[in-house]
Amino acid sequence: MLRRTKIVATLGPASDDPKILDRMIEAGVDLVRLNFSHGTSEQHIQRAEAVRSLARARGKTVGVLVDLQGPKIRIGKFADKSITLKNDDTFILDANCELGNQERVGLDYKELTNDVSRGTTLLLDDGRIVMWVERVEGAEIICKVIQGGPLSNNKGINRQGGGLSAAALTEKDIEDIKTAAQLKADYVAVSFPRCGADMQLARELLRAAGGKGMLLAKIERAEAITALEEIVDASDAIMVARGDLGVEVGDAAVPALQKRMIRIARERNKLVITATQMMESMINSPIPTRAEVSDVANAVIDGTDAVMLSAETAAGSYPVETIAAMNRICIEAEKENEPILGQYRLDKGFTRVDESIAMAAIFTANNLNVKAIAALTESGSTCLWMSRMNLGVPIYALTPEVETRRKVTLFRGVYPVNFKTASKDREQLLMEAEDELRRRGAVRDGDLIVLTIGEPIGMAGGTNTMKLVKVGERNKS
Repeated sequence: MLRRTKIVATLGPASDDPKILDRMIEAGVDLVRLNFSHGTSEQHIQRAEAVRSLARARGKTVGVLVDLQGPKIRIGKFADKSITLKNDDTFILDANCELGNQERVGLDYKELTNDVSRGTTLLLDDGRIVMWVERVEGAEIICKVIQGGPLSNNKGINRQGGGLSAAALTEKDIEDIKTAAQLKADYVAVSFPRCGADMQLARELLRAAGGKGMLLAKIERAEAITALEEIVDASDAIMVARGDLGVEVGDAAVPALQKRMIRIARERNKLVITATQMMESMINSPIPTRAEVSDVANAVIDGTDAVMLSAETAAGSYPVETIAAMNRICIEAEKENEPILGQYRLDKGFTRVDESIAMAAIFTANNLNVKAIAALTESGSTCLWMSRMNLGVPIYALTPEVETRRKVTLFRGVYPVNFKTASKDREQLLMEAEDELRRRGAVRDGDLIVLTIGEPIGMAGGTNTMKLVKVGERNKS
């Protein structure tokens, strides 16, 4: 059984050994994530090249996602590396402090003093430390500790309910976008976007640098929930980034928000990744917890395009085992996730011929026991539209364009195929596509398949023909 849900694995020290990386690809990685919060540009470029080289050797296509750091709002460092705060302690966040102590610590985001006032609740270290702002005096934010505990260097700061004014794209991000263009990233993720304009700016910067990748918005600010539809419309994909989001809106709100985000993304023909702590226990354990298994399975049933691993594969002891476990969970969850077409998009008109062909193909495939859909595509758009429905039929993206093959590695239920031909004849191309599926073992004589193609041949966005074929009967349709 083919796995429809895609697996994104973060690269890091645990995956730098080529043998380990090769085993990760073999275990089922569809995309790799390069986390630009760590490492150098040179390291990221080398990792992208290593992945693509190993994937080519296996006859596979693996996409590359660049994840920009964004405005990391953190405390500074302590003279003794860490302290322990008690409830009701007074503690000062001091923009002018160089080395912290039991009474105060510095800030890397000096403008925090402008974003808080008496009554603001600040959450440090992913919410483990909770402080209530009593007053702001110049560069000092005087706080009362509501929930104490150990606090060490460079821990993050969130404002409960959101409201921090830091721009989504920092100077570092703007430089990193150039690196993303250089390594030909297939996806570029923007951290902490607040509105659609943040995504539009990132797209402009990427295109100006020569990058052709798709833009992904990480939904991790409370403000992003308010502007969710605007951000989705300005993006090609979103990530349900449950870590910072859970801190800002409260952990209890995250599951319902996850379902809502996945639904909105799919309704608007956008892609969606579910991320953060999916298999976190496997950083140090060869098997997941039952709660993690359920978490991954529920994301699959919700309709996510991909599930993502972070420290599990970047720094964990069992990167290959983690991917293999996630692969098994996705496949089992998909068995229970029956295709439900219902009235999907029947109440909406289509302004594009290629989108109409995509919808016709999936309805035909579902109602006639079709074994596979072969989409001869230049841009991948037809495959994207097909993948927005919970369809049990595999969709093969047959394309000579390497960038398109890498792009569709994130599309749920879509499988990239390197399809090169010198023919410009439609019927000849369709026969060659049929032969390719049969060669791969995807279909056999007597199976029904749906083929889509556009004319003029080779023009992006030109899909205008659908053909229903019984494999082995060349002239019947």
